[in-house]
Amino acid sequence: MNIIITNQNTLLYDEFKFKCSVGKRGISIHKKEGDFKTPKGTFSLGSLFYRKDKFPKIITKLKKIPIKKNMGWCNDTSSKMYNKLIKTNLKFKHEKMFRHDGKYDLVIIINYNTKKVIQNRGSAIFIHLTKNYKKTEGCIVLKKKDFLILLKLINKKTKIKVL
Repeated sequence: MNIIITNQNTLLYDEFKFKCSVGKRGISIHKKEGDFKTPKGTFSLGSLFYRKDKFPKIITKLKKIPIKKNMGWCNDTSSKMYNKLIKTNLKFKHEKMFRHDGKYDLVIIINYNTKKVIQNRGSAIFIHLTKNYKKTEGCIVLKKKDFLILLKLINKKTKIKVL
């Protein structure tokens, strides 16, 4: 069973239909770093990163990784660590994983440009939380109640198809 993004505000999984948001400039097969587009295609899912202080008991079949204060996701196109988890004390541009706005309290990595990383092809493409469905820099966002339902349904074989 796949997760399907059918348009810029609908996520489908089996008989479940969730409201979501994608990148500010829509969906594209030609994703580039900083273009505010969500990559088009079918991708596997990575681990769930989560704030253990906010979600001590999370139910999912995905691999779970607690977010620590020094975690970041490298979006520095000149770095060999591009599109990888890093420690934030490294001198690379990065997304902080431990945030105070709640957006990254729950994060599923979308395996876009993660295996054979191509510089400037796009990084830090996640499914994460939102409070208002504001368009993103390229991620897919859900409200907390929908995210928690989705976590119970999916597993490590689930793929996401962005149309």
